[in-house]
Amino acid sequence: MTDIVDELKWRGLFAQSTDEEALRKALADGPVTFYCGFDPTAPSLHVGHLVQVLTVRRLQLAGHRPLALVGGATGQIGDPRPTAERTLNDPETVARWVERLRSQIEPYLSFEGENAAVMVNNLDWTANLTAIEFLRDIGKHFRVNKMLTKDSVARRLESEQGISYTEFSYQLLQGMDFLELYRRYGCVLQQGGSDQWGNLTAGLDLIHRLEPDAVVHALATPLMTKADGTKFGKTESGAVWLDPEMTTPYAFYQFWLNVDDRDISRYMRILSFKSRAELEELEKVTEERPQARTAQRALAEELTTLVHGADQCAAVIAASKALFGQGDLAELDEATLSAALSELPHAKVAEPGPVVDLFAEVGLVPSKSAARRTVKEGGAYVNNVKVTSEDAVVSAGDLLHGRWLVLRRGKKNLAAVEVAAG
Repeated sequence: MTDIVDELKWRGLFAQSTDEEALRKALADGPVTFYCGFDPTAPSLHVGHLVQVLTVRRLQLAGHRPLALVGGATGQIGDPRPTAERTLNDPETVARWVERLRSQIEPYLSFEGENAAVMVNNLDWTANLTAIEFLRDIGKHFRVNKMLTKDSVARRLESEQGISYTEFSYQLLQGMDFLELYRRYGCVLQQGGSDQWGNLTAGLDLIHRLEPDAVVHALATPLMTKADGTKFGKTESGAVWLDPEMTTPYAFYQFWLNVDDRDISRYMRILSFKSRAELEELEKVTEERPQARTAQRALAEELTTLVHGADQCAAVIAASKALFGQGDLAELDEATLSAALSELPHAKVAEPGPVVDLFAEVGLVPSKSAARRTVKEGGAYVNNVKVTSEDAVVSAGDLLHGRWLVLRRGKKNLAAVEVAAG
């Protein structure tokens, strides 16, 4: 597909735009300078942000010039949430998070060639701006009655908490960003999630008031959701982060591997860089043999490689296989093994002991007598080795990295025991 708008639509990445035909022509005539903003309200991006980062990448691969904005200014305020005020972080913390987010975004973009990406920070044009200048030069051009209609503002006004003037003013700052980038870089397109539509159009309105001849556009991508109604990118343990210290590569891989069959086709189109033919083949396989989870494995491998690198991806795949007896647990490095086992039911004990005690302790069986039956029936494994005696005892020499035991009942029921003296 040569038309980037057609490709974005086929992939489910086109929710709305200000003028589709005008945008289509601008992109076809290109190259177009565009921007997408990311606020440092946490020390890492999460997989929800990945949708935007990869959409920026797609537009750059189509020949357009990206400006990736990490908001050192807007990150100190925070876009209004639907429920309550954000906790404001101190400027030093926000500055550290700006650098962390920049380092996460940069690997996905090219900073060479005619459409080289540029990283920008809105603190550059707000740090020395006085309150009077802001109110006269920017605030003068916003109408409060229109600002009140923005979804995020309207929801908060109806809530018990209300909304502070600080968060109410956020859309002025984001609108100013678009104006500054238009003036500094010739930026004529802002891209973001559909929940940002009010902020996107605020920038358009400001530019039209101050630069009447400007032709500018906004493009919103749909918000991703799960088929069960829960929020995309959320698990029982919280958000799925791109930082490996916050979400391990193993847990990241498992998140994609466990995607619901009802969601996988949509997620692949949005996030994968495979061709249309490849994705349609994976969709067909999923429809015919969903139990094989071929599409989930393909997406998990592609995204884990993209975010964490080929070596980490290979390590987590090896760990996944080894846990179920298809590889040598002893060959896994300690960090990968620990990350994998932290996702399993596990128990801590002071010292190794009888296998039946450990099986009961970790909850793989309801009692020691049930553990003995499991051993007798040939369904008990320690570190992928079948336990043949009901009186078997684990010794210190059996511990993986001097610390871990992997217990398995049957083919699929796994648990971990950590031996930690004291």
